[in-house]
Amino acid sequence: MLPVPTSSSASDRAARPPAGRYVGRFAPSPTGPLHAGSLVAALASWLDARAAPGGRWLVRIEDIDTPRCVPGAAETILQQLAACGLVPDEPPVWQSARGACYQAALDRLIAQARAYPCACTRRDIEAALAAAGHTRERHSELPYPGTCRQGLAGRPARAWRFAATAFQHGRAPAPADVTESGGPAIADDGVHWTDRRLGLQAQDVARQVGDFVLRRADGLWAYQLAVVVDDGDQGVTHIVRGEDLADNTPRQILLQSALGLATPRYLHVPLVRAADGEKLSKQHGAPPIDTRHPLQALAAAARALGLPGGSAAASAAGADAGPAIADALRSWVACWRRTYNPSP
Repeated sequence: MLPVPTSSSASDRAARPPAGRYVGRFAPSPTGPLHAGSLVAALASWLDARAAPGGRWLVRIEDIDTPRCVPGAAETILQQLAACGLVPDEPPVWQSARGACYQAALDRLIAQARAYPCACTRRDIEAALAAAGHTRERHSELPYPGTCRQGLAGRPARAWRFAATAFQHGRAPAPADVTESGGPAIADDGVHWTDRRLGLQAQDVARQVGDFVLRRADGLWAYQLAVVVDDGDQGVTHIVRGEDLADNTPRQILLQSALGLATPRYLHVPLVRAADGEKLSKQHGAPPIDTRHPLQALAAAARALGLPGGSAAASAAGADAGPAIADALRSWVACWRRTYNPSP
């Protein structure tokens, strides 16, 4: 069960993870096998957990976007991780089996008047923004204009949205010591939080994103709700992932606060980019990692993370044997600990 805040006037500062323990996770989407970019994220999250005293590392298969999932890809991903010596401490969790948990969280938000139905299509949203003089920049969000915030006006509901604007503006002003406290803060001007690599971050979710979707018009659960519920239920205290997901963090902090969940500590690592400068991805034809030579793949990921010794490890005699992989991973754990000190 997810805890419920005792009142709608809870503190503006999100709860911090419990002291004295570390739970991390790697959460791939099974839209294809692991490639060089996703192995970087997997290795970084594994290293962070292993560098922490008593750290635990989990794997979660984020397969809620079923039209994009490739049959057998999840099993391939787990086999690739195992070949690289990246084995979770618990059996993997599959999001596709957790619909009842997401529904319970949505029901809770509805009961608290923090979620509402929406009848808008994408074309409706674009037309409303154009009428208001909003010009969309390339790669920017399409902020929801709040059309259905006061009701559907007789139209049928298509999706459910989180009342992010009202929730953000209903909080107390953020204190100025966010960087010193280490915890996030929700304020009228946005969500303020500190990334372990990127430093102080801020986003005005109400203005830049608006009331975002929790359940889509096609009936599928939105990533933002699912990831927050899963991290809360699994007791995740530290999240290490690619920096392309950093702009999702403020939305997740808002949802964590609304659901009474602790906010994990975040570390967003560099992306692996293709020759054209775009993020390396399955959608752009990134080849799968070659598990016939797992240490070579791991060494390339280590280099992308700025860790030393990757080339020597990959070229060593018998480098693809289990002991050589274990030795390389141990050396990278020690280096990671010195660099990031992921204490619980």
